[in-house]
Amino acid sequence: MKIYLLAGKAGSGKDLMGRYMKTQYDFSGHNTCILHITTPLYEYAKNYFSWNGNMSEKPRQFLQEMGIEVIQKKLGKKFFLLDRLCEDIDILKNFFDVFIITDGRLLFEFEELKCRFPEIKIIHVIRENYDNQLSENEKQHITEVEMDKYKNYDYIVRNTSKERLFSEVNKIIALENEQEGEII
Repeated sequence: MKIYLLAGKAGSGKDLMGRYMKTQYDFSGHNTCILHITTPLYEYAKNYFSWNGNMSEKPRQFLQEMGIEVIQKKLGKKFFLLDRLCEDIDILKNFFDVFIITDGRLLFEFEELKCRFPEIKIIHVIRENYDNQLSENEKQHITEVEMDKYKNYDYIVRNTSKERLFSEVNKIIALENEQEGEII
């Protein structure tokens, strides 16, 4: 089983990179699944708070408030989202052999996932000088700044163009497969 965690700020290219990784792994005969740590938050927004599911109208402030201020701080359920994610992986590993998690944001998530899945590869996706249209408060939120403090990324990808992003994915997959003696 291979697990990748893509970490980066809003608009860095995590989802695009994840979709491309999935395409490459699927093409080579793997069963690949894209997961999100924040899936329960999106379900809450959609099912209980009238969000229409349109990703271009993401309720970012709601997601940040629900995930950090309510679930983690007020309720003290620091590992709620990670526990849900790990339960999903435990079930889905019966059907998939590659997991790509496209929304890594917080240091404790990186460290906890590394403990639970020592084979996980954590990739920092950086898109410099990109205006992601967030408010100043959203840009300064812990979910947008904390990942910059992490020092143990397995890979750092600079997203300067779609072509470069895809090229970096191909290099990572080749390196990972080489280390496992697998050829794609």
